[in-house]
Amino acid sequence: MKTTRTADGRVRAVIYVRISQDRSGAHLGVDRQREDCEALAERNGWDVVETYVDNDMSAYSGKPRKDYRRMLADLEDGVAPVVIAWHTDRLHRSPTELEEYIDISERRGVTTHTCQAGPIDLATPSGRMVARMLGAVARHESEHKAERVARARLQKARAGEWGGGIRPFGWGVPTGETTTRVDKHTGEEVQVPVLDMSKLVPEEAAAVEHGIDSLLAGGSINAFTKWLADKGLTTTRGNPITQQEARDMLVRPRNAGIAIYRGEEIGRGTWEPIVDEARFRAVVALLADPSRRTTPGPEPKWFGSMIYRCGIDGCNETMICTRSGGAGHPSYRCQTRHGGCRRGDKLDGYVQDLIIERLSRPDAHDLLLPGPGDVNVAELQAESERIRRRLTDLAGLFGSGQITMAQFTEGSDTARAQLEGVNRQLGKAAVKDPLVPLVGAPDVRAAWKATPLDQRRAVLRALMTVTVRPARRGRMPDGGYFDYETIDISWLRATRLGDLR
Repeated sequence: MKTTRTADGRVRAVIYVRISQDRSGAHLGVDRQREDCEALAERNGWDVVETYVDNDMSAYSGKPRKDYRRMLADLEDGVAPVVIAWHTDRLHRSPTELEEYIDISERRGVTTHTCQAGPIDLATPSGRMVARMLGAVARHESEHKAERVARARLQKARAGEWGGGIRPFGWGVPTGETTTRVDKHTGEEVQVPVLDMSKLVPEEAAAVEHGIDSLLAGGSINAFTKWLADKGLTTTRGNPITQQEARDMLVRPRNAGIAIYRGEEIGRGTWEPIVDEARFRAVVALLADPSRRTTPGPEPKWFGSMIYRCGIDGCNETMICTRSGGAGHPSYRCQTRHGGCRRGDKLDGYVQDLIIERLSRPDAHDLLLPGPGDVNVAELQAESERIRRRLTDLAGLFGSGQITMAQFTEGSDTARAQLEGVNRQLGKAAVKDPLVPLVGAPDVRAAWKATPLDQRRAVLRALMTVTVRPARRGRMPDGGYFDYETIDISWLRATRLGDLR
């Protein structure tokens, strides 16, 4: 065990400081505590041998406090017989933590001195009683504060107001006014603009709408993420937008002006929505659909990769496009590697020419899927609001004891099932047929070239099945070497004028 005094006879002491929330990151709260604790040590002639700091860390939250645990280990090792804190609630607000601290203090003869509450002698029953009373008061204050904060947030959410935090991508227009903040790096006060969180940032809002519309037209999250990067758009913190962040950006209820509290929709917000509710519900349903086709890893670079089918001996496995040895022409081959390759650019060109030709014909509009003409979106949205109010009413009845847990559970399950059905119908009402941008275009070929690859692939999936049989050897009747006759096209949408081969 280490000695309790220094070489000059002064009592060894340690300081512990903590602040629950440091929004600025400037450590000003713990610095002020440390100055007061050091002054107390100087008045008593103690020699401070270590200072433990937990910044932006709540004792009430229950999360591990690194320096607090380090201090307990050092006290166990006899580093010092005196602990200095600004107040007892800086040390602990949990009864369990307090009892652990009392146990160590009793065994190691540690005394606690605070700037605000004076000395706490944990070696005596009266001292421990005072510590426990102070701990109980601190716990009560923490719980009461948490309740006040929760009620304030709920009130804001119910009023449709912005609840604070990181600026959401799409909203936050400068009002022309400024406010004072503390720079977390320099600790200096700086002027920052005040933002109107009800107003849309045009470029960001347009990006979110583009992402939603592209997904509903058959696009992918990978392609949207790349599009954001190509446009030079970042998160509101200035970081590159990841695929997960891009996905989360598209499924926020805020996009449709819907207010959220603790993950539950509770009404309409007061901010400008980016899209209507039908499109929002549609993209949420699309991304949540377990049967949705997704491609793990990088986005395919070739038109028919993982879509074309192998026709060798009835294999029907999908094909991928690769460059053999990194040289030569890219070629499609079956994933089972049981033989047969086709030149990628020739095969893709042939299939795309067929699609362009088909969509250029007079009856191309017959290929479109029936629109949701029988869906009353306004009525579905009203029904959605009625069901949500019913869920809120059920929670209130249960909270007041007017219904039992069984009745609350049964009613909630029924309402949630109904809400899920309404949301599915809203989703279907906004899903966009990937052929819509192409059918009726003045120049289908030009429109096709301007369509992103992921949406062209969606058209391919919607319009035809391509099966590649083994090619014949030698020169073909057209004088070339690519065997078009062994590319089987099965059209998925028939029309009155029939299908091209």
